[in-house]
Amino acid sequence: MNTILLMVLSFVGYIIAYRLYGRYIARKILITSDKNLMPAHELKDGIDYVPTRKSIVFGHHFTTIAGVGPIVGPAIGVIWGWLPAFLWVFLGSIFMGAVHDFTTLVISARNKGKTIGDLTGNIVNNSTRFAFQFLIQFLLWMVLSLFAIIVSILFVKHPESVLPVWLQIPIAVWLGWQIKNGRNELVYSIIAVSLMYVSIIIGTYLPVEIPFKDHKELTWSLVIFVYMFFASTVPVQKLLQPRDYINSHQLLVAMVLLVLGIIIARPPIAAPAINPAVHAPGSDIPDLMPLLFITIACGAISGFHSLASSGTTVKQVNKENDSLLIGYGGMILEGFLAVLVILAVVGGLGLGLEKGNITHTGINAFNTQYSTWKGIAAGLDISPKLEAFVIGASNLLSRLGIPVQVGTALIAVFVVSFANTTLDSATRIQRLSLQEIFKTKKGTTIKPVNNRYFATFIVVVLAALVTFYQLRIKGALELWRMFGALNQLLAALGLGIVSIYLYHKGRNYLVSFIPMLFVLTVTVWAMIKNILKYYELGNIVLLIIAILILILTGWMLTGGIGSLFTKGRR
Repeated sequence: MNTILLMVLSFVGYIIAYRLYGRYIARKILITSDKNLMPAHELKDGIDYVPTRKSIVFGHHFTTIAGVGPIVGPAIGVIWGWLPAFLWVFLGSIFMGAVHDFTTLVISARNKGKTIGDLTGNIVNNSTRFAFQFLIQFLLWMVLSLFAIIVSILFVKHPESVLPVWLQIPIAVWLGWQIKNGRNELVYSIIAVSLMYVSIIIGTYLPVEIPFKDHKELTWSLVIFVYMFFASTVPVQKLLQPRDYINSHQLLVAMVLLVLGIIIARPPIAAPAINPAVHAPGSDIPDLMPLLFITIACGAISGFHSLASSGTTVKQVNKENDSLLIGYGGMILEGFLAVLVILAVVGGLGLGLEKGNITHTGINAFNTQYSTWKGIAAGLDISPKLEAFVIGASNLLSRLGIPVQVGTALIAVFVVSFANTTLDSATRIQRLSLQEIFKTKKGTTIKPVNNRYFATFIVVVLAALVTFYQLRIKGALELWRMFGALNQLLAALGLGIVSIYLYHKGRNYLVSFIPMLFVLTVTVWAMIKNILKYYELGNIVLLIIAILILILTGWMLTGGIGSLFTKGRR
């Protein structure tokens, strides 16, 4: 199979899916209308609820949901072979992920912008709302801890990315100020993106390294958490929106460069379609079912996306019909990004891999990079998989005349920028979700949690404690399996809430119910395997968390089924 053919097939398929299936759901299932009053107008406060142009909200939403998920997951998932990884990303994003993101965004908008956890109380019952919100807190806790560690690892491994990543902040603030003063959005965005790429070239020659030999990752994590606190408490239009807008342009540029690199280089797929090592005697690679479906999350379907849709995005959407592009379109664009990541790993990596003064090419490059599998089976080592993408992508960019050193910096900045964007939004979403948990029947939040600074401080400190503990024992990345399972579990439950909503409205609920059954089945299966593994390893902490998550899931499912009989159809 040629990488160009696979890329073209996926791109055309996504366009067709958007125009046919996406519009079908909008017009026939959700029946969207610009006559519906959006929360951004109804609850406008200038901090979280801010009506914003569609293009800017799309940029914010896309950079929020993208993060490192559609990069890390596919880069790991290809260990089972490029074919199952590709099929799960392509079909999953069209029929599951995009449906999940789009429907939760619209339903949240029709419930005053409540998060998916809070609106569960309206659609199911108040008891189930608490179960969902606690699951959300678990997920976001892991997102903040894991992504902070990943960013720290990348800063240490690629010090050339440090300067341009932090320079994005003043560039974004400047862009936000210009747009607020009525400047041309497109022109000033191009200037901002150009400044960012200049900073990448400068960063290549001015790498920034932490002077502490043994505590580099810990130091960077501390800096990141301090930044997260301030970035997630300032009004969205001052930093979050303009920086996400810059990052959306950065992403589009990076994707265009990868597409051109694939077209020019025309690398063959230098990886097995189905990896025979999975079933080899004594292999430490676990079976594809069900673990592929929790390893590749973002890029196919992700529960975090419903938190983004109903957490920050919905509070900025200007018109309901904008939701199709933002929700469904944002997800299939992420799916295409995941496809490009797969092609960079299974194709670009084969163009050349330097290991031990030896240049490996073709299938040897893939086998060398993935020769030791310590991931899902025995505590995840993400770093080599991230490097597989960075090396493969920089190889493709080098075919465009971009020096490998600059290309590596560009890709590293690209990955870190999106991880930081997710951290900003996830912190804000967790703060809002935490405040909803402490909301009274009168609709007010109990003091002092109602204060956004206090609530954000609690969120950041708890995540930091987990991060510092895991860094100290060198075991943080083994949480990826738990994160993946919980993430997909929330996606299934989110689709369940959508199904109940559509059932009550007398609409075709099968578009969400069938994907829910599939994702719920493979995820609960994976969770049970996790519990058995944690028990075998004697990991009491993760064992208790996994059991609590299954109990909360059972609680939610019972409440959901009960609501079908008590509320009926309207």
